[in-house]
Amino acid sequence: MTKINDLLARFGVEVSDGALYQVALTHSSYANENGGIEYNERIEFLGDAVLELIVSRFLYDAFPERAEGELTKFRANLVCEKSLAALAVELGFDKLLLLGRGEELGGGRTRPAILCDLFESILGAIYLDLGYEVARKFIETTLLVDVESAETIEKMDPKTYLQELLQVKKNIKIEYRVIREYRIDNDTVFDVGVFVDDKLLAEGSGYSKKKASLEAARLALEEKRYAEI
Repeated sequence: MTKINDLLARFGVEVSDGALYQVALTHSSYANENGGIEYNERIEFLGDAVLELIVSRFLYDAFPERAEGELTKFRANLVCEKSLAALAVELGFDKLLLLGRGEELGGGRTRPAILCDLFESILGAIYLDLGYEVARKFIETTLLVDVESAETIEKMDPKTYLQELLQVKKNIKIEYRVIREYRIDNDTVFDVGVFVDDKLLAEGSGYSKKKASLEAARLALEEKRYAEI
């Protein structure tokens, strides 16, 4: 466990219970090939919840003027699969991941879903090992370190994230279609749906087609509608 110890020490995380991190680094494919040892699904489940709480509290404090809907969109952009997978690679966690031979040969070490789960698993291990405050500081010095303003978050492109998440699964057709348009006072409002192979995934509204399509993509991300495909 020396390598994970060294990686986490850079962010003030001093590992106490190394067995937790061993579980966090173990994919189910590796566990199945090695006698059914414990793997990271349960600890990832916990890490996901801890991450949501930490990011929610950060945004609540950082943007007191923002409404609940906007904060929800910000959070969805920050904790989407692509973002967490990229961070797992940036921090070097991907190199320590224990994968089964078949998953390794199939490119599992670069799959966003596996890398995202890996990041959340390690966060879950930090929380169990050292508590909420250490987990919070770890997230604030990694995932949230470059979040300086609402504009920074809004520049993230949910349509691109959603497309990459969906196309990892298979070759599919993604379209944004205007479902309806109507007037409110003197403005035109558009309702746009994001369709995957002609199935409506999510619907968003806005005063332009672009804003409505972004809203649809954000909704699909925050509610994890892409997992239904």
